[in-house]
Amino acid sequence: MAINKGYHAPGDLPPVIPVFPLAGALLLPRGELPLNVFEPRYLAMIDDVLAGNRVIGMIQPHIGPDGVDESDPPALSQVGCAGRLTAFQETGDGRYLVTLTGIVRFRVVEEAGVDTPYRQCRVTAEPFAVDFAAHQGEEAVDRDKLLATLRDFLEANDMETDWESINRASNETLVNALSMLSPYGPREKQALLEAADLNTRAEVLIAVTEMALARAGDEPGPSLQ
Repeated sequence: MAINKGYHAPGDLPPVIPVFPLAGALLLPRGELPLNVFEPRYLAMIDDVLAGNRVIGMIQPHIGPDGVDESDPPALSQVGCAGRLTAFQETGDGRYLVTLTGIVRFRVVEEAGVDTPYRQCRVTAEPFAVDFAAHQGEEAVDRDKLLATLRDFLEANDMETDWESINRASNETLVNALSMLSPYGPREKQALLEAADLNTRAEVLIAVTEMALARAGDEPGPSLQ
């Protein structure tokens, strides 16, 4: 989905942004993440960003040795991804259906002290300036291996896909879309988010999928969950 406002460098990202902590959710630059928003604090957040710069930071609760922090409010992971609200729909029953289009990953500097019902963080995109350049590092991706792993995954789960669209997709679109849609848990999603470059993200996705397929082969049933 196209973005009307241009984001070209770390300084284009607002220094303080509202954050939406959501375990297992992954947004990546130029990716699209649909959200069903119903909690009052996040309905208020959507109202505010629609009247402002329309930027929201997707971030996972902190993932420690024992898993995701389930306290309220949870500690936050240090890396998230900022997205611009590019689609908005009211449902008539008090919910908002929105789509965020990824801009750039960010690192949390500190949580801001605010009076809003939702949390806000001071962030920096400086460590992820590479995200502003579309298609960066595509040539390094082993597309054949990625597609072979995808075929194995689909066969193991008795699933089909639109191979025509996949074959037309750029390496960046393919890697990021598969990462965002992958059925893996918060720890794996955070590893995909924090991958240093597109090729590393593809390698992480392949490795995680191969491990899931190996586990599924040792257990009854085809599920990779």
